[in-house]
Amino acid sequence: MFDYDLFTKTVIKANKELYWYINTNMSSLDLEESKTIGYGGDKTLNIDIIAEKIFIKYLSGFGDIFSEEIGLLSSKSNIKIIIDPLDGSHNFLSQLPYYGTSIALQIDGITKAAYVTNLSNATMIYKLNKEKKNISLLDEKEINICEVVNPQIAIFERAYAYPKICEELNKKRIKFRSPGAVALSLAYANNVNFVLFAGKIREFDIAASLYINNKLFIHQDDEFLIVTKNDAFLDLIKDIIKNNKI
Repeated sequence: MFDYDLFTKTVIKANKELYWYINTNMSSLDLEESKTIGYGGDKTLNIDIIAEKIFIKYLSGFGDIFSEEIGLLSSKSNIKIIIDPLDGSHNFLSQLPYYGTSIALQIDGITKAAYVTNLSNATMIYKLNKEKKNISLLDEKEINICEVVNPQIAIFERAYAYPKICEELNKKRIKFRSPGAVALSLAYANNVNFVLFAGKIREFDIAASLYINNKLFIHQDDEFLIVTKNDAFLDLIKDIIKNNKI
């Protein structure tokens, strides 16, 4: 039987090691581009590779690793651990405090647990056995998060590539942000009117966050992903997309 508690403790340890590396041992060399292109198709920073190695070290004993940088490490197990070792790499490079990590645990193709960590403020959102928790990465104590009953903004990741949709959102007086870390933004979907992600949708970006928020309204096709707690926004954004594609 899979030991979920041990896995959760190990995920926390891995994130802690990465957090302390970033805050105590990092050098300017870590921010330089490596000579490789990650499996996900993006240019890879040295810190991406360092982060990935930390997670492989801690988690490879639990099952197969499927990571943004290295791809599928092996295919011998019915357990797959899907990792984005540094969500929001460009934010991190620019010292914009909105970046983190994302880990989803799948057994026989079904997601059983998910963890999204905000490394800029040392907090983690995770869902295990249908229970969602927010904890401090530093002392592992649970954080009491008040529900945002009346959100004032939405999130539109990669908004810069879809000017027609942006124009329509502005016409409808829908305020939105495009912070640049997909897993984090999707994990925070319960705090905003909606999260819209446009472009190439990769498993590393969405697997953990969609499980964390699987009780919300979700629409996904080949190019767009919408997550919202308000079904009226789901229908509205679907219509905007349909009428304003590039």
